[in-house]
Amino acid sequence: MNLENHAIVVTGANGGMGLSIVERLLEKGARVTACDIQTDKLEELDHDRLLVKGGNMLEEEQVEAIFREANDQFGKVDGLVNAAGIAQKATPIESVSLDEWRKLMDINTTMLFLTCREAAKYMKQNKHGSIVNIASISVVRPRPGLQSYIASKGAAESFSKALAIELAEHQVRVNTIHPGPCDTNMLGQFAADGTDVEQAKETVFKQSVPMGELLTPTDIAASVAFLLTDEAKMVTGAVLNVDGGRGL
Repeated sequence: MNLENHAIVVTGANGGMGLSIVERLLEKGARVTACDIQTDKLEELDHDRLLVKGGNMLEEEQVEAIFREANDQFGKVDGLVNAAGIAQKATPIESVSLDEWRKLMDINTTMLFLTCREAAKYMKQNKHGSIVNIASISVVRPRPGLQSYIASKGAAESFSKALAIELAEHQVRVNTIHPGPCDTNMLGQFAADGTDVEQAKETVFKQSVPMGELLTPTDIAASVAFLLTDEAKMVTGAVLNVDGGRGL
């Protein structure tokens, strides 16, 4: 699964899953533009095929500038991975504020619109591209109290499918990955207030996976890398559950 000569933008790149994706893509030979509001972990990578960009990907001007710089630095943009996202702590709907709803929808859905819109400009010109949007297996198997988060990730899946059919004639592919419970800091953020997070990982999240283990960031990164390669050149509009059976 060679990614040499692929120039890929990754959002949410400083988080556990995003950082693992960046490292996997670099291992496969890609040229990576890694974006996040915080970039401390990315700065430690110090790689000659890595462009680190701090910025708010909900600001149109910043999104445009980052893609423009990625194109100038690497000569093209033919890959996009949206790993950025936030969790919702388990909360009854009557206790969810409108501001919380809007924040979830903005970061988990509106950001996809802005980055995919910008990526399409470059990919359509080159008649080549692959976009991978990270959603959640909770879209398939909801958990109580996560209604707003699940709505945002369900929108991400539908948006990806709609974009896949729109961009197919331009040889641009768009696919969705639904991760299962993944052993990152974000996993604990789904627990209700007062929950022992480490205990919940063992007694709730891990036990919800039929294969008996929490997912790791590298599990997701491997699947992302495959969807970006030309070996997946006829895969578009697909939803890949990387979940250890959680969605069954």
